[in-house]
Amino acid sequence: MTVTTKQRIVDAGAELFRRQGYAGTGVKQIVATANAPFGSLYHFFPGGKVQLGEEVIRTSGAMYLQLVAAIFDPAPDVVTATGDFFRGATQTLVETDYADACPIATVALEVASTNDALRQATADVFESWIVAVGERFEAAGMSADTARATAISLVSLIEGAFVLCRSARSTEPLRVAGEAGTALVRAALPA
Repeated sequence: MTVTTKQRIVDAGAELFRRQGYAGTGVKQIVATANAPFGSLYHFFPGGKVQLGEEVIRTSGAMYLQLVAAIFDPAPDVVTATGDFFRGATQTLVETDYADACPIATVALEVASTNDALRQATADVFESWIVAVGERFEAAGMSADTARATAISLVSLIEGAFVLCRSARSTEPLRVAGEAGTALVRAALPA
């Protein structure tokens, strides 16, 4: 399948925002990484970097949302799936030398107080993850309120652990967060 210029720009933006942040990435760097003419960014994204950022957030968020199904659905239970999720995140951090954590959190931390369009895009993505995980917890027997609260806690645990791991260049925070997350899920399930 041929990758379009627009898709190369989105992919380059996603990689650069994930690794360098939104503010640390310039449009010239994005088009250079995408091997695209400079004017093509504004052709596909007339709103410039903000419009591209919004598309990158939503596209990346949807891709990461697929991980919920890929990890939770084949697992024998939600406790196992939760542990698998944290272990997979740990493996990705190690394999990428701590460069590839969550692209949504990286941007959210930068723009939440300064750019409402990007803030809303990150909020929408996080909500989609919470809903998807919460649905699996409900299917496992948790009440709707408990499932949602537990899903919010897991997203918070993994996102916070990513920040600590990248800062310390250690996987210890993800290991500890994963242990706490699996214990939380186990405790929230009906007896």
